[in-house]
Amino acid sequence: MAARGARKGVLDLTPHVDKKVRVRFEGGREVVGTLKGFDLMVNLVLQDCVEYMTKGAESGDPYENNGKERRLGLIVARGTNVMMVAPEEGYEAIDNPFLDAGDDEDGEEAVAAS
Repeated sequence: MAARGARKGVLDLTPHVDKKVRVRFEGGREVVGTLKGFDLMVNLVLQDCVEYMTKGAESGDPYENNGKERRLGLIVARGTNVMMVAPEEGYEAIDNPFLDAGDDEDGEEAVAAS
């Protein structure tokens, strides 16, 4: 029987260990914490976590931050619920360019001038 090589994970987070990361979960939850560990299934261990509360689906944008936060401390995040992992340093939220696509009153799309 041939020896198997080491399995590689979907995402290599090694450069981000012991650094702050922003994690977004299915359903809109978002936390920022220090990455302490991870595995092949992207299960995460985060220390000193803060959850940033969202307005929820009733606001039209389930990911819109409502300005409230909740301190969680040490958490273990299940990888099947993780949608995004991004380094906190250099992270900047931008406006969604697809909201209000620029329809005018006649129902025709606005065309940008070249």
